[in-house]
Amino acid sequence: MSAVQEAVTDAPAVEAVPKRALTLGTGTSLTVLAALILAPLFVKNFIIFQMTMLLVYGLAVLALNILTGGSGQFSLGQSAFYAVGAYTSAILMEHAGMNYALTLPIAGLICFIFGFLFGQPALRLSGVYLALATFALATAMPQLLKLGYIEHWTGGVQGLVVTKPDAPFGLPMSQDMWLYYFTLVITIAIYVFSVNLLKSRSGRAFMAIRDNEIAASAMGVDVALYKTLAFGVSAGITGVAGGLGAIAVQFVAPDGYTITLAIQLFVGMVVGGVGWLPGSIVGSAFIIFVPNIAEGISKGLSGAVFGVILFLVIFLVPHGARQVALVARHLLGKLKKS
Repeated sequence: MSAVQEAVTDAPAVEAVPKRALTLGTGTSLTVLAALILAPLFVKNFIIFQMTMLLVYGLAVLALNILTGGSGQFSLGQSAFYAVGAYTSAILMEHAGMNYALTLPIAGLICFIFGFLFGQPALRLSGVYLALATFALATAMPQLLKLGYIEHWTGGVQGLVVTKPDAPFGLPMSQDMWLYYFTLVITIAIYVFSVNLLKSRSGRAFMAIRDNEIAASAMGVDVALYKTLAFGVSAGITGVAGGLGAIAVQFVAPDGYTITLAIQLFVGMVVGGVGWLPGSIVGSAFIIFVPNIAEGISKGLSGAVFGVILFLVIFLVPHGARQVALVARHLLGKLKKS
């Protein structure tokens, strides 16, 4: 039996929903950060754009991870919050002439309120019933954005073109490179906030509700407040991601925020590892690059190829990238001892 096989066999069992937010070690974090900072210096603008979208979708997957991995609530409606954030930034930039950076906290705040209010009626639902309610929200959102009453602001079916910002202070870099670094700073800030949130008193309340709602209530946790708060925080982060996505793509349209996007984000969360925040980037990479790989294998059967790849990933690593990280850590530990 090889060393890798022994590591997989001897590795500790991975829980479907981890007890705490598992983060990367200091050395690994610094290595990943250095790679993210230096990579744009050696690639073309199109690759930089893809890397920007990698961070944007990573934020959206992270937000879903807080809701599902943190509080145990399933949602298929993240595309609705993503759309609200995208349209908020686009409308404020194009109709109000607001600076793109200032639109992001407003988009996050509006989506936080939207998510918190949506969480109120959702308190009576759980499991598949909650997932169905959020599915209905995601299905309805593209149609709502096409309404004639708000067409002047949203552009209706034709959508709204967004101006991509230039680098400030005369910095010698392209628009794509500047936007990438701008997105990277926001991603790091939200990631640090999310880790600290799940390690705080509120995060422990989220996880207590996730593990056993009745026991959490008996211990004095305000279940209704923290469940709606989880919805609000998740929606707020998703709104910021939507605003960044609108700025990066330079366009918003109702058909860009269908239920397909919500399902992609859910797939990204599962592939990255439910409840493991660093896995959000891995899940984001999967939903961005694997469809392109599948299309390269067979354009006519790209959907089938993607399905086969997804099935193999779930079959081989049912707990996502978190399981791979634990096995790798266990293997390195055995190699050091030997």
